[in-house]
Parts: sequence; C-alpha cells; structure tokens
Amino acid sequence: MSDTRILPDLQCSVLCEEIRQEANGNPMLIGVLTQLIVPQLPVTASRIVCFNRWTAGVGEFIEHVKIISPDSTTTLCENKMKYGLDKPDNIRTNVHLFGNVEFKEAGVYHVEVNVDDVLKLRYPFPVMIMPPQKDPQQPPAEAAGN
Repeated sequence: MSDTRILPDLQCSVLCEEIRQEANGNPMLIGVLTQLIVPQLPVTASRIVCFNRWTAGVGEFIEHVKIISPDSTTTLCENKMKYGLDKPDNIRTNVHLFGNVEFKEAGVYHVEVNVDDVLKLRYPFPVMIMPPQKDPQQPPAEAAGN
C-alpha cells in the first residue's frame, strides 16, 4: 500500500533577522520580528528571513511566500521553493531570505504562506513610525515659564 498525496500542515511561520544552526543541528532564530518601528520612512530592511516548518504531508509541493503591502494588492517581495515529504511523520523546514526589502509607507503589511496555491497562513506585520521622544533634559513647557 502506498500513501496518497496529502497537503502538509504549516506548523509555524516566523519572520526574523537571521537563522543559525546550533551544534546539535537545531535552528536558532535571531531577532524575531513581530513589527517594524522606524524613525522615518521609506526604510530598507537589508535582510528579512521567513522560517516555515511543515509536517503531516506526503508528496512534492511548491511553497510560495510573499509580503504584501498595506493596499492588500501589491506584492513587496516573494519567493517560491519546491520540497517534498515522504511520509506524514516527517518534518521539513524551509527558509526564505528576502534582501533589501523597501517599506515605503506605514501600515499593516501581511505575510502569506501558500502551498500549491492553497493559502495556509496570512499574518500581519505592522510597520510604524516611532513617535518622537521627549527630551529628558528639557523641562515640561508649563514649568519652563515659571
């Protein structure tokens, strides 16, 4: 009896700045990104890494990852990767490197992870301008006039 083709489950998807491998072979995610807060826009992120882990599937697949602008139609960057799983108990980790990603406006960007043109996950990635900080050396305006 042979296994039939089974679309895999996406166990996790995480944006980060870098991935390294520990001595035991496990991945180490560095600088996990939940949002991007910057002093001004546009800004270019020299490196964004998308870490995806798949399981419970059988067959050959095409993973398609993209970051979509706040207008929900413009694809900022994307990458496709072929991979396979021999049996449902196997796992597969895919890593996508996006270089020099330019964020032109503040808003909620979205990361989409598809397998064989089926959307498996869509999650927000907010990009915000840092609010100006008050100068701790300068007294409050109402105290300055006294």
